[in-house]
Amino acid sequence: MTTNEATDPIGAGLLRHFLAALAYRTQKALRDAPPEFGEFRAGPNVRTPRELVWHMTGVIGYARTHFSGVVWRPEPESSLADEVRRFHAVLEELARHLDAGKAPAEFTFAQLLQGPLADAMTHAGQLAMLRRLAGSPVPPENFLLADVRADNLGAEQPPPRAPKAGWRPDQPPPAPGRPLI
Repeated sequence: MTTNEATDPIGAGLLRHFLAALAYRTQKALRDAPPEFGEFRAGPNVRTPRELVWHMTGVIGYARTHFSGVVWRPEPESSLADEVRRFHAVLEELARHLDAGKAPAEFTFAQLLQGPLADAMTHAGQLAMLRRLAGSPVPPENFLLADVRADNLGAEQPPPRAPKAGWRPDQPPPAPGRPLI
């Protein structure tokens, strides 16, 4: 930790916004998923969506450990809905440490971002990929225009502001670099 990291409102604010982006993208990947999606397994030894959210909760809990000093290893929940509720609760707990002006005990904000927080965002993308593999693709949107608010870490996320007009689930993903609006 740098000597002034605990009082760095810019770093803490960026991390809080990252947590909000993680909440938004996770819910985008889960919005309107079919009921059976939570147990979809793409192949042997591949995590189900429920297991992915459990893992995401664990890595966010690991980040929280560096503020609280309390080691936490969550047991799996029995349903995707329960995992999602716990995931958002742990996001909010981590944010409370940031809001209180705390600094992590042994790592910098940058290390938390490159480690557990980036890991969780990777898994949000995997949830979206699993949706396509399960036959229920996630509609594309321009995330630069998304209504991501640092004060909203819950499961109730706003709908896309800039969805791709005319998109249909039977279409391939859009090419990179093409505007979605």
